[in-house]
Amino acid sequence: MVVKVAIQMDPIVGINIAGDSSFALLLEAQARGYELYYYTPDKLYMLSSRVMATMQGLSVRDIKGDHFTLQEPKLEDVSEMDVVLLRQDPPFDLAYITSTHLLERVHPRTLVVNDPASVRNAPEKLFVMEFPELMPKTLVSRDRDSIEAFRKEHGDVVMKPLYGNGGAAVFKVSQRDPNFGSLFDLFSSIFREPWVIQQFLPAVSAGDKRIILVDGVALGAVNRVPQGDDIRSNMVRGGAATATDLTPREQQICATIGPHLAARGLLFTGIDVIDGHLTEINVTSPTGLRVIKRLGGPDLAAAIWDSIDAKLAKRP
Repeated sequence: MVVKVAIQMDPIVGINIAGDSSFALLLEAQARGYELYYYTPDKLYMLSSRVMATMQGLSVRDIKGDHFTLQEPKLEDVSEMDVVLLRQDPPFDLAYITSTHLLERVHPRTLVVNDPASVRNAPEKLFVMEFPELMPKTLVSRDRDSIEAFRKEHGDVVMKPLYGNGGAAVFKVSQRDPNFGSLFDLFSSIFREPWVIQQFLPAVSAGDKRIILVDGVALGAVNRVPQGDDIRSNMVRGGAATATDLTPREQQICATIGPHLAARGLLFTGIDVIDGHLTEINVTSPTGLRVIKRLGGPDLAAAIWDSIDAKLAKRP
């Protein structure tokens, strides 16, 4: 039987195929002879007890500007798929949470990667707080007094949205920063939820390492180095990617959190480590597969599909 794979993602027309991990997964699935289907999150809905989506058959090719072909839209029962790749980018808002509730109705009969309940219950900047011994000092708050006390104790900090992504709205705030009051007011007016205040790690100038774990096992990494006077190392923000290996400390971090990831059905995760400190655990739409392979590392898309295939083989 042909394996039927649906991908829930943002519009495929706008992706940068050179660095897009979802595209890497699609290329590998197609190479294995799997049948590909594509839909955007707004096409997912529930009809009585059935989870449905208006999908389009998909073929992909590694050609910039001509990377996909879509067939005519067709209404499909999501439970008829063998695998659903949950690969839409944040913001991790109520729309995202709703899609996890819908996909939870078909999982695990249809294998959803990552497990939608665990995606919902493990937001990147909160789930990581279960491992404080691995992290820099971190506060999650919108209370000014607690933030002021944290800055007084720990000096320079980084402030960032709790549910942001891609380095958006990440600020370094010095211990006696005249812009702090204005920044506090800005965050208070934009974000209803608390935000993250984290001890600034000067060693970020040497890189912020993205480590990919497959079913809880670290299989590859890339070091992302900020450019110019920007503290953000995200490649979408201009960070330079360099090949890297794991230090003993990073291996310890992966060994500590790996079993927790596997137990939650978080098959494809990307963690961020700065100077031996875990800062985030990315579970919604991790990136890094293509750049790791391009820098001479392993083909992690193949490793992810090997793990998915093993899980499919164990289904009743």
